[in-house]
Amino acid sequence: MPPSSQPCHGVWQIPDYVPVRNMTEPVVTLEGHSKRVGILTWHPTARNVLLSAGGDNLVILWNVGTGEMLLRLDEVHTDLIYNACWNRNGSLLVTTCKDKHVRVIDPRKQQVVAEKSKPHQGARPVRAIFMADGKIFTTGFSRMSERQLLGLWDPKSFEEPIALQEMDTSNGVLLPFYDPDSSIVYLCGKGDSSIRYFEITDEPPYVHYLSTYSSKEPQRGMGFMPKRGLDVSKCEIARFFKLHERKCEPIAMTVPRKSDLFQDDLYPDTPGPEPALEADEWLSGKDAEPVLISLRDGYVPAKNRELKVVRKNVLDSRPPLGPRRSQSSGDTGFPVSAGAAARRAPGGWKGRPGARPPACPRPRPRARGDVHAPPAAPDAGRAAGGDPGAAAGRPGPGEAHLRAGAQAGPVHQRHGLAARPAAGQDWAQPC
Repeated sequence: MPPSSQPCHGVWQIPDYVPVRNMTEPVVTLEGHSKRVGILTWHPTARNVLLSAGGDNLVILWNVGTGEMLLRLDEVHTDLIYNACWNRNGSLLVTTCKDKHVRVIDPRKQQVVAEKSKPHQGARPVRAIFMADGKIFTTGFSRMSERQLLGLWDPKSFEEPIALQEMDTSNGVLLPFYDPDSSIVYLCGKGDSSIRYFEITDEPPYVHYLSTYSSKEPQRGMGFMPKRGLDVSKCEIARFFKLHERKCEPIAMTVPRKSDLFQDDLYPDTPGPEPALEADEWLSGKDAEPVLISLRDGYVPAKNRELKVVRKNVLDSRPPLGPRRSQSSGDTGFPVSAGAAARRAPGGWKGRPGARPPACPRPRPRARGDVHAPPAAPDAGRAAGGDPGAAAGRPGPGEAHLRAGAQAGPVHQRHGLAARPAAGQDWAQPC
C-alpha cells in the first residue's frame, strides 16, 4: 500500500534475465478498492484479466494490459469474501463469504447463478473450488468444530452434497489445491504440518483418500506450482512451496516409476501459458477452452548410467615394516637410523667389499623436551605413496609433532614406540 490513503495493488513483471538492480516501480498500479485487497486470481483463458477482492466486500475485474477496470461486482456479497475461484473456461466464478453462503456467479451478467446457504454448520471460514467437470468442492467445519471434507456439490442442485467426510478436530482452515489433469485435491491446513490428498472420481464414494505427507514444522502458507513447471523426468506430479517463518521450502510429489520413458498417463495435455481469448472478446460474451500443450517437449531424458569406480585411498594404508633402526643425528637435523646415516655417506658401506653395517647403538636418554615422531624409512615412504619429505626425516601430512610424556597415539604404534616413556626420558625405539 503506498503512502496515499487509498488502497491499491501493483502488477510486477519479472524479467527472464537476472536484474542488476532492485525493482522499485510496478508495471501498472490498480486502484479501486477502499480496503485491503486479500484475493488475486488470473482468468484461465482471457489475456490480462485479473480478479481482485478485498475487505470492502467488492469484486473487481481488471484489464492489466491497459490498467482499466472491466467489471465491478458491488451488490453480490454482504460480508467479507473468503475466497474466489474460476471454472475451467472462465465463464463462471464461485465465491465463499463470511455470511456462510457459497455463490456461483456469472461475472459478465453480474448475477448469482446458484447459491447455497450454510454448506457447513460451523462458524469457521469455508473454501470452495471448481472441478474440471463443473462440480464444486468445499471445505469447512461442523458444529462441533470438526473439519469436514465435502467431496462434491452439483451447482444445478445445491440441496444435498454428493459426498461428505469428517476428518479431524483441528482448528486450522483447510486450503484446497486442485490438479485437473490427475483429478487430485491436495488439502493443506494452515498451522498444520501435513498435506492430505484425495482423488475425485465419478464412482461412489466419489472422494478417495490417497495418502498424507507429514513434516515436523507447521506451514504458515502454501503455494502451488503450475503443471508445466514440474520435472517430468522424475515423474513429479505436484510441487508445493511451504512458507516457514524465515524460509520457503519446496515440496515435490512424485510417482515411483522404473521406466525412463515419458509417462503419458501422468502427463496428459495441460493448459499452457498462451491465452485463448483477448480481454475484449471475453467481455463481449465469448468463451473458449484453455489452449493445451504437451509436456513431452519439457521431458529431459536421464543421463547414461556410468560405472562408478571407487578407489581406495592409498594414504590410508599402513606403511610396510622396514628394518629395525635406532636414532642418531644426521645432516638434516632430525634423528635418523644408523643404517640410513651410513648409506648417505659417500660410497656407503655397501660400496666397500667386505664392509658390514655399523652396529646399532643403544638409545640414549635425553632431557624432557619437544621431539618429533620417528620418521619412516625412505623406501617405506615411497611404497606407501606418502610425502617424500617424511621419508627423509621431515614429518609428512597428518604427522603432528609430539611432546615427550604424551600418550602414545596411532603414529607411535605404527613405528613400534613404547606406550609411555620414563620420567625425564624421551621416546625410544628398539633396534
